[in-house]
Amino acid sequence: CDRFPYEETPDQLQAISDVIKDLCAGNPMDRLICGDVGFGKTEVAIRASFVLVAENRQVVLAAPTTLLAKQHAEVFKKRFDGYPIKIKMLSRLTKPQEVDQIKKDISNGDVNILIGTHSVINRKLKFNDLGLVIVDEEQSFGVDQKEQLKAIFPDIHVLTLSATPIPRTLHMAFSGIRDVSVIATPPPGRQPVETLTIHESDAKIQQQIQRELKR
Repeated sequence: CDRFPYEETPDQLQAISDVIKDLCAGNPMDRLICGDVGFGKTEVAIRASFVLVAENRQVVLAAPTTLLAKQHAEVFKKRFDGYPIKIKMLSRLTKPQEVDQIKKDISNGDVNILIGTHSVINRKLKFNDLGLVIVDEEQSFGVDQKEQLKAIFPDIHVLTLSATPIPRTLHMAFSGIRDVSVIATPPPGRQPVETLTIHESDAKIQQQIQRELKR
């Protein structure tokens, strides 16, 4: 917790507390963490993962894109650096020979946290003792994929992160079928997102691309 480089917001602390209570309750967790981009949903996932790994159970995080999976892998590895926790990433960027080794390590328990794209939702992937499935940006996953997840892992904890939950998920949350924690407080000093409606302009597009490249 001390490695978290920012100050936790009250909503974030409440979400972390909610998740840890769920994990200790003796029943499979099914909680939605709803919050805007940059509001600290990933930190909730990191702490939940640590709780499970400390109990010698495995964690899998499914992200919708290769880029997002890569970002998560970098953040998780940095936070858990120095701990005896093995983190691996599985996506189309993973070399074929590495994929076979990762699958073998997952099945014998040598991988504690697996981060990947849709490829981690796979019946052929055998875990030694999976305890937690984290679904990031759940609106990007189809209903079929989520049902497949539940079919493969019926008795494990599920933590869903989303800035824009699909109506079905929101309905389940607000009707009490699944639990929800809302992170509505922006971190201190966070800059608001500016949205402008302008006429199409090649010069403007070029300007924005150059700005991003410099950034």
